[in-house]
Amino acid sequence: MTEVIKFNQLQETIHKEKLPNGLTVYVIPKPGFHKTFASFTTNYGSIDNRFVPIGKNETVEVPDGIAHFLEHKMFEDEQGDVFQTFGEQGASANAFTSFTKTAYLFSSTQETDKNITTLLDFVQHPYFTEQSVEKEKGIIAQEIRMYEDNPDWQLFFNLLSNLYQHHPVKIDIAGTVDSIHKITKDDLYECYETFYHPSNMILCVAGDADPDHIIQLVKDNQAAKSFKAPDKIERVLEQEPEAVANSKTVVSMSVNTPKVMIGYKILPTEKEGQDLLRYELSVEILLEALFGAGSDAYEALYEEGLIDDSFSSEFMLERSVSFVAIGGDTSDPETFEQRIMDTLDKAMNDGVDDEQIERVRNKKIGGFLKQLNSPEFMANQYTDYAFHDLHMFDAVPLLEQITAEEVNALLSTLFQEKARAVSQITKKQAG
Repeated sequence: MTEVIKFNQLQETIHKEKLPNGLTVYVIPKPGFHKTFASFTTNYGSIDNRFVPIGKNETVEVPDGIAHFLEHKMFEDEQGDVFQTFGEQGASANAFTSFTKTAYLFSSTQETDKNITTLLDFVQHPYFTEQSVEKEKGIIAQEIRMYEDNPDWQLFFNLLSNLYQHHPVKIDIAGTVDSIHKITKDDLYECYETFYHPSNMILCVAGDADPDHIIQLVKDNQAAKSFKAPDKIERVLEQEPEAVANSKTVVSMSVNTPKVMIGYKILPTEKEGQDLLRYELSVEILLEALFGAGSDAYEALYEEGLIDDSFSSEFMLERSVSFVAIGGDTSDPETFEQRIMDTLDKAMNDGVDDEQIERVRNKKIGGFLKQLNSPEFMANQYTDYAFHDLHMFDAVPLLEQITAEEVNALLSTLFQEKARAVSQITKKQAG
């Protein structure tokens, strides 16, 4: 039975149905849009490297980078490359692997039914041979080496390595050249069977689509396939201490301008549902109020030439892991670092101005509403929220409720000195 959820304030409607095999389907109709975007996502990413395989009792530890490797291999079957099929049907296809998710997606202005069917069919038809797995190792090894030479990528993962002692979030999503060479065809099938069951996946379609028609199309497609009964996935994580692994690293690379990133490890929250979403939005408001364009700190740092347009702050809240990262390019890493600390110390002593928080809150509401014109944004964001049992469209009413008092209350819990680490990339000296 399709559940129709109306968000009257935003004049948006979601059509949701959970199929007998466990797959959850969301359709976000946007009449009059030319483009349709669909994402088929599994709740499985790079941090899921220790788990109990479905049907077994013992924990296994698979090679780092296997979720990303599996994403690459899914596009190939007995007939060849699925990208070509999408292209012939007028669609642009892609995929990505994050710490906690692997998503397969397409956008098109035609042949929506065919493209949804292709998306479902190729993701639900794993085909790995020893020869194709070996060939892929060379391709992904090149990708890994490319990222090893990317200063921004190294800055970020050096920070995570400093912040985390055990959590696999500190490991590059693609793994290492050594780790991917350990991956076998059987490893891929074991991960696929465990994490690609429909009950661990979401299909989200946004655009000029008839919800009843799309849901029936997916129902018919899934009814023609056989799946094992849904089973609970058992992921295994080592306990992560509060303290960071390393307070600071400085690495020299070929850069024109040094780079700095300051991070704070935040213990996973027990909050769920709307409380979790309210917490996430409150932290984002706080960071924007402290360091966003228009904040006192941003303007002062910019005028002094300590930051440029690369400067940003972000809050990552994922399954089992959350952290704050602040950084960018700077001519003077040590002074930049001190100024960020000073800004946080001042905020903890004096609080953030209520008017500034109000401005940021209104700006976030406006930015969110603007992004509702993007089917890509809606499908990807809705999927992210849905894995936490949240509705993306609840964000606006929650943003309207958040108070300056609750935003300021976060300062004492988020920015603990023992939970801070710094990553620097400096210029490699000539000669």
